[in-house]
Amino acid sequence: MRNGAALVLLAGATQINGLFLDDLPLWRQVLYLVLAVPAYLHGRRLPFPHEWTVLAVLAAPGVVLTLVDFSVGSGVLASFVLACALPWSAGRFRRQQAELLTASAERVTSLEQEQRLITERAELRERTRIAADIHDSLGHDLALIALRAGALELAGDLSERNRQAAAELRASAATATDRLRNTIGVLRRAGPTDPHIEHVTTVVDNARSAGMTVTTQGFDGDPMPPLVERTVSYIVRESLTNAARHAPGAEVVIRVRRTPTLVEVTIDNQRSASIGAMPSPAPGTGHNHLSDSPPDAATGVGLAGLRDRVHLLDGTFHADAENDRFVVRAQIPLDRNRGSR
Repeated sequence: MRNGAALVLLAGATQINGLFLDDLPLWRQVLYLVLAVPAYLHGRRLPFPHEWTVLAVLAAPGVVLTLVDFSVGSGVLASFVLACALPWSAGRFRRQQAELLTASAERVTSLEQEQRLITERAELRERTRIAADIHDSLGHDLALIALRAGALELAGDLSERNRQAAAELRASAATATDRLRNTIGVLRRAGPTDPHIEHVTTVVDNARSAGMTVTTQGFDGDPMPPLVERTVSYIVRESLTNAARHAPGAEVVIRVRRTPTLVEVTIDNQRSASIGAMPSPAPGTGHNHLSDSPPDAATGVGLAGLRDRVHLLDGTFHADAENDRFVVRAQIPLDRNRGSR
């Protein structure tokens, strides 16, 4: 309503300025330009209902005057058309053009979102197929490992230490089977993947139980945001797995340094692979959970996964050889709001 009233005032001013054009002073000539600018801006930015109907009604005084007195009425009508109707129409055209471009951009965005949904559905089908394949193949192999470990445990010619090792192997295979089943369930539901990751101290204890020499520094036990804590545990676990595969018998040093704004984790070990094989787990010291780590860690894919996890938390990640040692270093900001997700 207010927009229409503004146009009425502009139309009235242009028509009044169109009276008595026989002697047109300079200031009235300039007034045409002054009135044309707000008329254009009105059409460009101030829409209102029944625009063309209102514009036609506003032209009525000029039409009536033309019928009564052609010389006066034609000047009023021409003044209205040139200084109000045409600039307003040009502004309205630009507004409609901008609205059309906006609608086109929204349409493109909608089509892109629709395409993403189609792609996600296709990925979901592929995830379901891969989950079924993993369950059928790897689940069967783990079941056979547990079965054979159980048979070995019952063999009468084994020492107590070997029998205990066979029992731990069977328990590890059973645990891996349960985790595989849970992970497959997450893949089939297409929910957020949040695989079970032990606390970092548990990861270190399991590595020591498996015979690794692990030295820790800076483990104060203070709680961290859950997402940060899971990431730190994942980094330590993957690094221990790589050390066990590529430098068996080497001492692994894990350092954790915390400040009010970030946590820094450094894991390093000697690079030589001829240090010697790790000793067998001592009887009754626990299971070797290192076997639960993804088999791709030794190929570099595991390090890429660590780098992605750290970068998702706006942190920095470095993994490379330094002299005769291999060093993994990560710095993760302690953003508690994000880390609670």
